[in-house]
Amino acid sequence: MRSQIQTLLGTALDRLVERGRLPETARQIPQVMRSQNPAHGDFSSNLALALAKAARTQPRALAQELLEALPEAPFLEKVEIAGPGFLNFFLTSDAHRVWIPQILAQGPNFGRSQIGAGKRVQVEFVSANPTGPLHVGHGRGAAYGAAVSNLLEAVGFQVHREYYVNDAGRQMDILTTSIWLRYLELCGETLRFPSNGYRGDYVWDIAANLHREHGDAYRQPAETLFAGVPEDAPTEEERDAQGNPLADAPQGDKEAHIDALIGRAKDLLGDHRYRLIFELGLNTILDDIRMDLAQFGVEYDQWFSERSLAERGLIYRAIERLREAGYAYDRAGALWFRASAFGDEKDRVLVRENGQTTYFASDIAYHMDKLERGFDRVIDIWGADHHGYVPRIKAALRALGDDPDRLSVSLVQFAILYRGGERVPMSTRAGEFVTLRQLRQEVGRDAARYFYVMRRAEQHLDFDLDLAKSQSNDNPVYYVQYAHARICSVLRQASDRGLSVEPSEGDQHLDLLREPQEVDLIKCLGRYPEVLEAAALQEEPHQLTHYLRDLANAFHSYYNAHPFLVDDEKLRDGRIKLILATRQVLRNALNLLGVSAPEQM
Repeated sequence: MRSQIQTLLGTALDRLVERGRLPETARQIPQVMRSQNPAHGDFSSNLALALAKAARTQPRALAQELLEALPEAPFLEKVEIAGPGFLNFFLTSDAHRVWIPQILAQGPNFGRSQIGAGKRVQVEFVSANPTGPLHVGHGRGAAYGAAVSNLLEAVGFQVHREYYVNDAGRQMDILTTSIWLRYLELCGETLRFPSNGYRGDYVWDIAANLHREHGDAYRQPAETLFAGVPEDAPTEEERDAQGNPLADAPQGDKEAHIDALIGRAKDLLGDHRYRLIFELGLNTILDDIRMDLAQFGVEYDQWFSERSLAERGLIYRAIERLREAGYAYDRAGALWFRASAFGDEKDRVLVRENGQTTYFASDIAYHMDKLERGFDRVIDIWGADHHGYVPRIKAALRALGDDPDRLSVSLVQFAILYRGGERVPMSTRAGEFVTLRQLRQEVGRDAARYFYVMRRAEQHLDFDLDLAKSQSNDNPVYYVQYAHARICSVLRQASDRGLSVEPSEGDQHLDLLREPQEVDLIKCLGRYPEVLEAAALQEEPHQLTHYLRDLANAFHSYYNAHPFLVDDEKLRDGRIKLILATRQVLRNALNLLGVSAPEQM
């Protein structure tokens, strides 16, 4: 109905322009908002306030002129002027009821549109380093990215879902060395595990697979491995055991220590055996990530390998483009990006003194490739700790001569778990964290997906595990799903009693739906297309969860106030139509969030 009201206002504008009351520049698409207060009608517009200066009159006076210039519309009960000059539009009861036959006719497609006009959008999300299992923080990015992708697709965009696999660089070398060190321990070697290594149980599991496959073939004496390696920094556990405060504890260089161990591992193993352990770690963890995401209901169109950037010469080409544009220069044996020219606090390294390219260089090449693939828009979904990286990447795109506005970045805050009112401690470095798989097994996929998107991505999320598992009205996802299950229960009861639930054609008998709870529910159903559009264009799935809460509440209120399977066949038909429409909208919205619509609970 909003678009119809916009059309009416547009016609009124045209009439006032033709009369000379407004200049030609006043022709526009009027802003129409859904009223928050029913006393202010169903929709309102501030058009008179916006154009009063151009009309050289008071807003209320212009509002009166607009009101008189409005064409007649059968769906409008009345239009009122309120406050300083707002126009409030009240719809007729019949105008609201028109949604029901539309919903039943369109089914899963109700609410969908072609606002996106087929424009190509790439959404890259999760993209966690394949150095360990996905944890609950990654889960929030997965739920958010999948929901945003679904929403954009629902309003007509052509969406490409992508996972960027960081399968090159230092972190993968740290993982490979960590696996080999655990393997050596399984071979009987005694060693001190580096403070900067990966410590999770999954590293032991991969090392055990290596040992089962190859026995002691990859064994080297620990003293040979650690010979000449700089001293490591003590771990926090070691400091605690020594009783030393942090400032007084002996200090080594953990970064130099792990880098030296990586170099020793490559030398002692040789390229072939080192690559075998590298690929074993990568493939084991990546397969685990793929399975976790699939079981979480998240699928991708492409898994993009970071290594392919170098193999295809994209990093070299990006660097050369920066050189040609005058934004890359040599200094102290390294190659630098002139980031300070774009407001960064300092310039950034592209190629280190040892000839290795940086993560930043790879990221520049990756985003260059994204835009070259012809996407109209690129959306990156990153953890909130990457906030400082956003202007840097945009600066690099600008330096390449690309349009940085084609890239938008959503930052997702971490999720903090609570059980029994107490925060669940997590330390990813020590390998002590709750995995996405553990969360899914404890609360279920539906609750996890729903809870993850109930708040704006940039807001902190306190995830109450006990609430997510509870079967009560306080549990948001249970409350919504229960509304759907209740409707299915009513239909089963009708079948048991031999009552037909096949709705009549069109709008027959809908005029009998006059109860306050019926009117409220119908109005709520009519809001769905607008909510879907806003949630998609603003990339805010939480708007859909708020709507679902309102819709479920309206239905439960109706359920508790009136019977549906009444003796009056016409009234029963109207009420069956209403609850069937409600069931359809619940299904449609839950599906976009990746949440099921159960028929029994």
